Amino acid sequence: MKYVYILQSISFPDNYYTGVTDDLEKRLKKHNSGDVSHTSKYRPWKLKSFIAFDDEIKALEFEKYLKTGSGRAFAKKHL
Repeated sequence: MKYVYILQSISFPDNYYTGVTDDLEKRLKKHNSGDVSHTSKYRPWKLKSFIAFDDEIKALEFEKYLKTGSGRAFAKKHL
């Protein structure tokens, strides 16, 4: 199972991060511990939403879509 997830910074609530993982709990801990350089300066993070996929390719395509302008608008409105 692959999960596409959206994190929201607690300290900087206008900052979001989108990613994909096999283990949501473990990945959130990595983001909050500072192990992910891209997100370390906006710690701590909370899980805003996630979607589970059986198909890894579809998960990666959806993550890529969410990182586009229309994908961010979709996520803001629906997720």
